[in-house]
Amino acid sequence: MKNTLVLICSPTRPVLDDETVQRAAEVLWSNGGSVGTPDWLAPGIACDLPFDGKAAAPLLPGVDAVVVPSAGRRKRLLVADMESTMIENEMLDELADFLGLREKIAGITARAMNGELDFAAALNERVGLLAGLPVTRLDEAARRIRYMPGGATLTATMKHHGAACALVSGGFTYFTTMVRKALGFDLDAANVLKHDGKTLAGAVELPILGKEAKLATLDRLCQERALPIAAALTVGDGANDLPMLKAAGLGVAFHAKPVVAAEVSARIDHGDLTALLYLQGYRRSDFIERPDPT
Repeated sequence: MKNTLVLICSPTRPVLDDETVQRAAEVLWSNGGSVGTPDWLAPGIACDLPFDGKAAAPLLPGVDAVVVPSAGRRKRLLVADMESTMIENEMLDELADFLGLREKIAGITARAMNGELDFAAALNERVGLLAGLPVTRLDEAARRIRYMPGGATLTATMKHHGAACALVSGGFTYFTTMVRKALGFDLDAANVLKHDGKTLAGAVELPILGKEAKLATLDRLCQERALPIAAALTVGDGANDLPMLKAAGLGVAFHAKPVVAAEVSARIDHGDLTALLYLQGYRRSDFIERPDPT
């Protein structure tokens, strides 16, 4: 069948059952679709429902329902945002905490990620407020990093099956380097904070890595690997991720801001990062299980 409805829930709350799958099938039937046999990828957590017909994902409590083409599901390139995607933090907000400016900077961050502010202007404004912060605070902020559940297994599994994994961020190389190593990404790209070795200058080196640069990185990596963009998977949560999410063969809005969730059909609101593996048709038995860094 041409399409697959993938049903996924949080592995910490495995609420998916035969009754829920049946309700999803009934929605597809009511839209005139032809539905195949359910295929459980992980009992209680993820199930494939192949079908032909109108691609309308049902609304099911506690369950992510995503329609994907049945062909070409496994991707050969992962391009992932970092903050609020691969890690739970926004690192600018963590740095602002040292200056008593978390609330102010977090407000700007939230508006920028929801597309209400120009990303470059918002970045410059926030970084400018950090002028004079001791460079040693970067290490302190790094110790606060909380890794998003499932990220290490996501990258390990995709790399084991031949995919390349890239981390792209509107944040800073100081942190992306650490996250790349911790999660096993092949490469990272982000902005570079200016400093004199002792204190932050309150600026970043140009050019700023924003939404256009994220898309350009996706295009470049596909070209370098002779891959069609349809073979790429992108994931992110903010407005600066939208171009790469829309361009890739599979773009996933992960626990995303409202403006992103409204524009991207593949949304994961309940599952962890291993949901991206289920979307590609991986079974739990295919996973290369890795503990999340602490």
